[in-house]
Amino acid sequence: MCGRTACSLGADKLRRACAYRDRRGRRRQPEWVREERYQPSYNKGPQSSGPVLLSRRHLHQDADSSERVLMDMRWGLVPSWFKNDDPSKLQFNTSNCRSDTMLKKSSYKGALLKGKRCVVLADGFYEWQQQQSGGKQPYFIYFPQTKDAVDEGTEGDEEWKGWRLLTMAGIFDCWEPPSGGEMLYTYTIITVDASKDVSFIHHRMPAILDGDEAIRKWLDFAEVPTQEAVKLIQPTENIVFHPVSTFVNSIRNNTPECVTPIELGAKKEVKATPSNKVLLGWLKNSPEGSPQKKENDLPKWKSQFIHSPSPKKTSAGILQQWLGKQGEPAAKKHKA
Repeated sequence: MCGRTACSLGADKLRRACAYRDRRGRRRQPEWVREERYQPSYNKGPQSSGPVLLSRRHLHQDADSSERVLMDMRWGLVPSWFKNDDPSKLQFNTSNCRSDTMLKKSSYKGALLKGKRCVVLADGFYEWQQQQSGGKQPYFIYFPQTKDAVDEGTEGDEEWKGWRLLTMAGIFDCWEPPSGGEMLYTYTIITVDASKDVSFIHHRMPAILDGDEAIRKWLDFAEVPTQEAVKLIQPTENIVFHPVSTFVNSIRNNTPECVTPIELGAKKEVKATPSNKVLLGWLKNSPEGSPQKKENDLPKWKSQFIHSPSPKKTSAGILQQWLGKQGEPAAKKHKA
């Protein structure tokens, strides 16, 4: 499943990170719709709003369906047919949609058959592993990162050099209050059986679209019919992960500590792996418009930081380099 995400890039950098090529091969950046509503966060949960990509044709019927726009939508799909004036009265959870039933359940079938496909954007998502002790250990799961993710480049650069966003397949819908009022755009994240590498954490995972061709096919509803598009909904092995502190358990906590890697059972700090350096380095370079990164909320380390016990499945070092750009924080680490 997918019940919590992080998306910390500011609106301008998020737009740059979503650059693509349209049908004519021209390099484009998606235009924002309702940009003022977007709020970056290290800890997004259902009923909060988050950024999604969708075809421009959903908003302008004469637009090229390969053109994309960015929109801030509420997480938790409200079907267009819902008759209550209060969307919170919806009696079932629609934050996730199982791939094996999405063409059967009325909440999703209508929207999906109408081509209302979107891509939900995030730095990564959190998942909790059930422990034998009865507790749960959170993990942060994301695309593998290269050292280039530390350097976001400048506005005029041809390509985005920062963090590679996780791109999850979603379905959206538009709901209008029966008594009139503003249209509400909402989305759900499609889930599939977990891939082998992350199945020890949880048996479900979001359907991740790996690469711009997959994103193009999922979004371009005018060119790619539903029955063809749903073939893209598969588990992926191209993800990495690391354990994080239970600090993330509270939705009220919204600082870099939510994604900072820890070592399970460690009593002291250890040397970071090369992959850790980039992940932590990325976080420290506080982008304009991202959530406030207070020094008192950051964990303490010396010159290196804690690493994941599964280094072959983490890019956490990129985050460390990003965090380290502005120096070492001097605050105490929250206990996991």
